[in-house]
Amino acid sequence: MAAQEHIRYIARLGDDAVVLGQRLSEWCGHGPILEEDIALTNLSLDYIGQARALYTHAGALEAQGHGEDHFAYFRDEEAFENHLMVELPKGDFGFTVMRQFLFATFAYLRMEALAGQTTDPELAAIAAKSVKELRYHVEHARDWVVRLGDGTAESRERLHRSLEQLWPYTGELFTPDAVDTWAETAGMAPDLARLKARWDDVITAALTEATLGRPEDGWMQAGGKAGRHTEHLGYLLAEMQSLARKHPGVTW
Repeated sequence: MAAQEHIRYIARLGDDAVVLGQRLSEWCGHGPILEEDIALTNLSLDYIGQARALYTHAGALEAQGHGEDHFAYFRDEEAFENHLMVELPKGDFGFTVMRQFLFATFAYLRMEALAGQTTDPELAAIAAKSVKELRYHVEHARDWVVRLGDGTAESRERLHRSLEQLWPYTGELFTPDAVDTWAETAGMAPDLARLKARWDDVITAALTEATLGRPEDGWMQAGGKAGRHTEHLGYLLAEMQSLARKHPGVTW
């Protein structure tokens, strides 16, 4: 069996993907225009696909017979180690695209680094495939941030409000814990400080083009990677896990 830190690092990547995928799936049938209804649903499927691959890998490393369903459906809230940002309610379209831009930029840079440097060959293969998807996620979200930020007074106000609400959750993305430090030392994971420098450049450039001021860094939310979550994750998991828990072991 692999080191627990190794398993946890892989699983938490899956946690980010499955939770955000679930949030984006809530837009199915509710998009502001048909094209975006389809686009957001496809983004959701990308994240779910990434989660499946990551959970399968984590299960193989754990060597206890656990597959992707175990990680997604049969762990309780405190076992999930996703970042808090991805579990927040979907909000309006402006909130969703702003979260997508902030988080997808981080996810893209993280996967790009993993594809090029990780000592885990299976993770490198998953990351290489994910980078192709996440590149589009960033482009899609950035286009909407610029379009809405430099649009009408209402669209700009909604986007600005969303940015202010989400900014306190960005610090957690780049604050390493013991698992992150172990993974970096083992050559598995990138240095989060270096990722932040690149993330800052991308985010600042887009916000400037969107005529949105970048919020000041202050007190930041944290706790997701330690299993301490907002009240929203429990409700999301209850809905997501209900069928699997009602019929455990069922095959379709």
